[in-house]
Amino acid sequence: MERESGWIGTMTKEEAALEVIVRLKEEYPDADCSLDYDEAWKLLVSVRLAAQCTDARVNVVVQELYKKYPDVNALAGAKEEDIEAIVRPCGLGRSKARDICACMRVLRDEYEGAVPETFEALLKLPGVGRKSANLIMGDVFGKPAIVTDTHCIRLVNRMGLVDGVKDPKKVEMALWKLIPPEEGNSFCHRLVMHGRAVCTARTKPFCNRCCLNGICPQIGV
Repeated sequence: MERESGWIGTMTKEEAALEVIVRLKEEYPDADCSLDYDEAWKLLVSVRLAAQCTDARVNVVVQELYKKYPDVNALAGAKEEDIEAIVRPCGLGRSKARDICACMRVLRDEYEGAVPETFEALLKLPGVGRKSANLIMGDVFGKPAIVTDTHCIRLVNRMGLVDGVKDPKKVEMALWKLIPPEEGNSFCHRLVMHGRAVCTARTKPFCNRCCLNGICPQIGV
């Protein structure tokens, strides 16, 4: 096993990952997706809108969207420019509207309005990448998943679980080797919560109140 000298007691990365999981569980016992949804297709829509936009803003914008287009068939039949007008506050309105309409048409025409349950099928949907597919697999279908969003990538690099790796797929592959499959989805949600509250991006991290104090190699540096 690879040993990481930055961790207290020169733990292996596997040992360090398990300790991080334990501490984050204690700090954030209720880990869940911060995007609001009550149907799988709505999470597909919201996660596309969330690109370069806050989840909080997405949760507001989709209220108007779903009021006007309450199901897959309605969105699949909508005009892209009408969708764009609603989702414009999320940024990248044109491309997001295009992907949402195209994705809903595939669900309507090929899956009878349902969201496919395999990772490979999800990746074939317009506008769906590995991050989105993992989120659907984990949150909707309860399958092992690792969602490498910006919080995840930033934090696991700071923690030393990966070493200077910024490519989302490479980070995902590295974490699959360290994180037990049943923990992956919740672990990533907890990283988001920790990244927003403590290990922040736009300010200096609040290491003095971090639950990883004493083991994270960045604390005290």
